[in-house]
Amino acid sequence: MIEAAKQKKFQIILCKSQSRFTRDMELVEKYIHGLFPIWGIRFIAVADNADTEVKGNKKARQINGLVNEWYLEDLSENVRMVFDLKRKEGKYIGGFPIYGYRKDPADKNHIIPDPEAAEVVRQIYQWSLEGHGRQNIAYLLNQRGIPNPTRYKVERGWTCNHPVKNDFGLWNKVTVGRILSNEMYTGVMIQGRRRKVSYKSKVVIDTPESEWYRVEGTHEAIIDRATFEAVQRGLRLRSRTDGSGEVHLLSGLVKCADCGSTMSKCSNGKRAYLRCKLYADSGKEKLCTRHSVRLDQLIDLISDRIRYYVQTYYQLDPADLQPRKDIRREGLEQEQKVLAAQLEKRSQALKTLYLDRVAGILSEGQFVELNQSFLEEKSRLERRLQSIKEELAEREQPQQQADLMERARELLKLETVPRELVVGLVEKIEVCERDPVTGRQEIKVTWKF
Repeated sequence: MIEAAKQKKFQIILCKSQSRFTRDMELVEKYIHGLFPIWGIRFIAVADNADTEVKGNKKARQINGLVNEWYLEDLSENVRMVFDLKRKEGKYIGGFPIYGYRKDPADKNHIIPDPEAAEVVRQIYQWSLEGHGRQNIAYLLNQRGIPNPTRYKVERGWTCNHPVKNDFGLWNKVTVGRILSNEMYTGVMIQGRRRKVSYKSKVVIDTPESEWYRVEGTHEAIIDRATFEAVQRGLRLRSRTDGSGEVHLLSGLVKCADCGSTMSKCSNGKRAYLRCKLYADSGKEKLCTRHSVRLDQLIDLISDRIRYYVQTYYQLDPADLQPRKDIRREGLEQEQKVLAAQLEKRSQALKTLYLDRVAGILSEGQFVELNQSFLEEKSRLERRLQSIKEELAEREQPQQQADLMERARELLKLETVPRELVVGLVEKIEVCERDPVTGRQEIKVTWKF
């Protein structure tokens, strides 16, 4: 219509109301008061008595434009408040869930595992625990002919909000990385990571993590918490491969004792070695010495130490083999739930109180008195919740250590010490330069327990 108006193919635009043409004041000025008179177009809005041919009618049209824009802004804010409320309650409001889940047919705001895709997600996490890098995991998925998330949706006729490229449904390391770092697979609903700048703009920006909506236990977990945390520890190491797509057992953990840089892997064709990265990358003028150590011997040394310390830990304190019930923790968690429910009731009561005052049910004096009482009670509940949160955080550390050692005991049953166990127990390994006289080389291990 705008293009036809520009070409002067008609003379009048007739609308029920000005808002049917636009609610944006900027467009009102651009077209109704700017371009339409130039193009010889007469604009008429019947319900608003708006007519560009009537002199002195411009102010009325501008007022209508402002009112319409205010309405649009209020509507946008109300819709956002409803969505935010659903996010706080852990209800899923997205168009389509993440790969591995689908919407519950009985409740569109609830997601359930998609059996086929969920199994692929579990396999991706298992490969990561075994030491495969993201690129290698993508290669393994493509080798097995498993379609990527976008292609998977298209093949099932599901609505897809991503453009379908002619990539034959191939995986890449970026997609694998997103899956490996998404906490939603543990049963935690996370929403609000991105938001539009305003209702008038389509620009979307990232939201700080502190402003995300995070609600636990909203849907069935595909990945258990221990596995997810183990994978995150491995990802944080930023391990590099040697071109095969697989990382060695100690990748990212071995540091030069003198300069602190990460040791890089090299080979003489027969054996693999680790040497100071600063030495390897510094060219002719070496900034550090070699600090070379045989990789297989270092792996054997660390594996033996892990087995010794874990077995010693359980021998020294056999009582830890049996999980002990933390009654205090359970009590705090129960109180936390009760207080959270009470706090929500107080918030709702404050809203009702305000509405009663507006409706004239309460006098100003009654409103002030009740409002003050509710605010004091709300403040007391918030202080108690904060103290519970701090105490639970303090009790978390010993529990995490006990869980770690329990997991270590299970993994030691395997013939080869897995990378998951090494990453979970070892903070860093420092390699000193070999003594030229005695030939001895000191290895320092910093443990997480």
